[in-house]
Amino acid sequence: MGYTIAQKIIKNHLLSGEMTVGSEIGLRIDQTLTQDATGTMAYLEFEAMGVPRVKTEKSVAYIDHNTLQCGFENADDHRFIQTVARKYGVRFSRPGNGICHQVHLERFGKPGKTLIGSDSHTPTGGALGMLAMGAGGMDVAVAMAGGAYFINMPRMFKVNLTGQLPPWVSAKDASLEILRMLSVRGGRGAIIEWGGEGVKTLSVPERATIANMGTELGATTSIFPSDEVTRAFLRAQGREEDFIPLESDSDAVYDRVIDIDLSALEPLCACPHSPDNVRPARELEDVRVSQVCVGSCTNSSLRDLLRVAAILKGKKIADGVSLSVSPGSRQVLQMLADCGALSDLLASGARVLECACGPCIGMGFSPASGGVSVRTFNRNFEGRSGTRDAQVYLASPEVAAATALCGHIADPRALGEYPEVVLPERFLVDDSGVLPPSDAAEAAHVEILRGPNIRPMPLGEPLADTIEAPLTLKVGDNITTDHIMPAGAKILPYRSNVPKLSEFCFTVCDEDFPARARAAGRSIIAGGANYGQGSSREHAALVPMYLGVRAVVAKSFARIHAANLINYGILPLTFVNAGDYDRLAQGDNLTISGIFAGLESGEFTLTDRTTGETFALACELSPRQREILRDGGLLAYTREGKQ
Repeated sequence: MGYTIAQKIIKNHLLSGEMTVGSEIGLRIDQTLTQDATGTMAYLEFEAMGVPRVKTEKSVAYIDHNTLQCGFENADDHRFIQTVARKYGVRFSRPGNGICHQVHLERFGKPGKTLIGSDSHTPTGGALGMLAMGAGGMDVAVAMAGGAYFINMPRMFKVNLTGQLPPWVSAKDASLEILRMLSVRGGRGAIIEWGGEGVKTLSVPERATIANMGTELGATTSIFPSDEVTRAFLRAQGREEDFIPLESDSDAVYDRVIDIDLSALEPLCACPHSPDNVRPARELEDVRVSQVCVGSCTNSSLRDLLRVAAILKGKKIADGVSLSVSPGSRQVLQMLADCGALSDLLASGARVLECACGPCIGMGFSPASGGVSVRTFNRNFEGRSGTRDAQVYLASPEVAAATALCGHIADPRALGEYPEVVLPERFLVDDSGVLPPSDAAEAAHVEILRGPNIRPMPLGEPLADTIEAPLTLKVGDNITTDHIMPAGAKILPYRSNVPKLSEFCFTVCDEDFPARARAAGRSIIAGGANYGQGSSREHAALVPMYLGVRAVVAKSFARIHAANLINYGILPLTFVNAGDYDRLAQGDNLTISGIFAGLESGEFTLTDRTTGETFALACELSPRQREILRDGGLLAYTREGKQ
């Protein structure tokens, strides 16, 4: 039996475990990336491990999230990260240099390498044939320190592409189509490989959009072959020497095969408030729009923005519409300026924003109250835009441009002839925006600069055999990390100040939760299916830990969040009978006893002392995860030399 692309990379990087679906494996990590919303904490964790120098082939710290500097907090974080990077051997991508996934794709990604990043959309690197995965900051810190990255061996899905995208239809529509087919839970526990004859018609930027959006399926990652398309992209970036061919074996076996005919796709939109709530754009033309945003790590490449500029050239956006364009990198912005496309965007009425995440995480350009915003982004969770009652639709750059011109959601096919865009054979290469680290001798003299907003890393407590605590919060299905730990301009500056950050925990769901959790001291949370989907931000586990949460009982968990809960010493337990969720009430007093025995057996019992009922719970853990929980989290486990 042959191997898939992902299996080949896993086999070459396997440090522990066996490649049996569901069993825990440890992988050697070649590259890491961080961004500033999660990076400060990741580097505090790395410092706590006492390792003098990163041990990966390449680690890069990006500043792309918290670039709106309304006070000292974000600037202090940037300064801290820059000095940490210099000292410990990490490259530093300066503010304004671009979004981590776009820049990493352009300048650092290599086929066949492993990459983990403290951002859930790190799978973007799969466009180059990398095994690229999002992870919590603690896991990234461990990898930088030379430790393995652990996951359960995933299943292998294959998306077999045929045909070719028609005019006005883009890779974003392929992403939305598979989300419509599988839902935001459909990729859990799987790596999705995109192949077939149709894949040869997709450029690397188009593949990057699809790999990026695969995160919304709950997939471990997505991956493409490394082929002549890959070689051409790397050649254009002046990195052809990084190319190696990668493809699956002809006799590779997949757990599921999905067929998509690219030629049959049409322009699509994801409606509020989930990426899988997908409808054709033609069915939504009665939806009036006040804002359009183009950019984010999903659709901010030169190809994407040249396409938007070509559609808008010589035209004006509709009255009442505000259009923002966020280039994905300084390379993209400079090339737009050099070819005149930037002038076309400005002449249309577009507002050009910094090369950063910006509106995607609620960091500026929030919609008006009750406003409708069409965005080329990857998530439209409630409140993520910075405006709680906004209605956010996800769409391709083509749909976004047509919508900006029409003032309502528009099927771009009505615009007539599709403007052709030709990419240059060579891209502008200027790596001055990435600062190299100090050498080992100089690093000894580098002072790490910390502002007053950077607080010490909170530590968990060793697990007890019994947890007695009230159910301080009960939430429903598909609770995202944006629900648990919101982003946005008001909150993100406190990512390195956990006590302050805790004031916002779960306030999207219940404004009284932080106070109630503090009053309880220790508490338990109940959730529905797919609890913790979305961002990899470990703050969604760290802050509840700080507030005393000792267990989360849910119908099911998203992969990264379950790992983050374990990393911070919180038990992620699932109902054996999903219907038992309905029998628990917020405020009930609960007991989970015999925890140490349960860690071994995977079987737990919850007693509701308020009603007298008992419930069977489950939690499948590896021996390593059991030890992490006993120690009170991954940091304590690592400091004891167990990693």
